Amino acid sequence: MRDNITEVARGDLAAAFRWTARLGMHESVANHFSLAVDAAGRRFLINPNGRHFSRIRARDLLELDADDPGTMNRPDAPDPTAWGLHGAIHRACPHARCVMHVHSTHATVLACLADSRLPPLDQNAAMFFGRHVVDSHYGGMAFEDEGARCAALMSDPGIIALVMGNHGVLVVGETVAEAFNRLYYFERAAETYIRALQTGQPLRMLPDAVAEKVAREWAAYPEFAENHLRELKAILRDEGADFED
Repeated sequence: MRDNITEVARGDLAAAFRWTARLGMHESVANHFSLAVDAAGRRFLINPNGRHFSRIRARDLLELDADDPGTMNRPDAPDPTAWGLHGAIHRACPHARCVMHVHSTHATVLACLADSRLPPLDQNAAMFFGRHVVDSHYGGMAFEDEGARCAALMSDPGIIALVMGNHGVLVVGETVAEAFNRLYYFERAAETYIRALQTGQPLRMLPDAVAEKVAREWAAYPEFAENHLRELKAILRDEGADFED
């Protein structure tokens, strides 16, 4: 059913899948994005099991209930790790309206370092200053127990990203546009940091006060995330992509 779900929301999420694949930030038919569609944040859209990001259309998205114990018995049941991780977050973190999890290259490299924090090396990284946490206790694939453990790390509404140690990255937002923009910039910031480390040269970090100022400026930047997603959707439409079908 599609109670109170707009076609725009489905199209936004489908576009985010398509562009994530274009950027090479997806992995095989793994990784998942979800979007809450009710006021309580417990009913949500998510990608179907085994579907490549580059082929997802608006109508393909599953609608799940985080409180439904029979979800994995559905004929169209989601991937069990999608249910384990995203179901747990939508159940425990109503502020996390949109949840995006990937194993993108540079964010995953960061997640494999002994210190997986993203330091305020540049303007992009400053977006996440004091607003991300690191999970240093990877316990296996994100089935229900592991998903619940990860969800507990996202209980603070001020946290917008989780570096999943030895695993990948997860970002949240109030909208698809906000979450996707954060996902994009986290990967860019992680790439800059990893490449900077590779030079072997001393790094010039932003002072904490400046990093905090920039983080607040990013949060207040008028319609930046919305404009970013709007333009990506326009490119897809110009190319004749069927993501909104």
